[in-house]
Amino acid sequence: MADKSSFTADEWKKLIEAPMLAAIAVTAADPSGLWGTLKEGFAASGTLAKVKADAGADPLIKAIVAEYETSEGRAVARDGLKARLAGAKSADITSAAVAALGEVATLLGAKAPENAAAVRGWLASISQAVAEASKEGGFLGFGGVQVSDAEQATIAQVASALKTTA
Repeated sequence: MADKSSFTADEWKKLIEAPMLAAIAVTAADPSGLWGTLKEGFAASGTLAKVKADAGADPLIKAIVAEYETSEGRAVARDGLKARLAGAKSADITSAAVAALGEVATLLGAKAPENAAAVRGWLASISQAVAEASKEGGFLGFGGVQVSDAEQATIAQVASALKTTA
């Protein structure tokens, strides 16, 4: 089983950034306003909390989530995302995040084949949870759809990049 020591510092940074990239890709695809964005952020962090509470979760996923419990791990993820997405507009953020997730899928296949399917599936589930967190296109909480066409397209792109099914 792969763990942090199986990866270089740069590779590990990519793995730490991946959960946030999976969330950001969907959020940027169809921005939901202040409340919707907050709900989507809570959905992303909720997926991390579920892993922490799940004794049967994949060990590599648990190791990635454990990084978010340290200020150093959060800083690595935050600073890496800032550098990767600096100055990008929403469409550019989505494509950059999807491309980065593709790199992560390749990295997992090369360095952690026994964990790859579980981690890729988990990352895809983060995108799905974020998309479902807030209705899109409504007014004051009325109407709209649970997952917009733009979000659904992004979920499919994320799944494709991660080599999973949407």
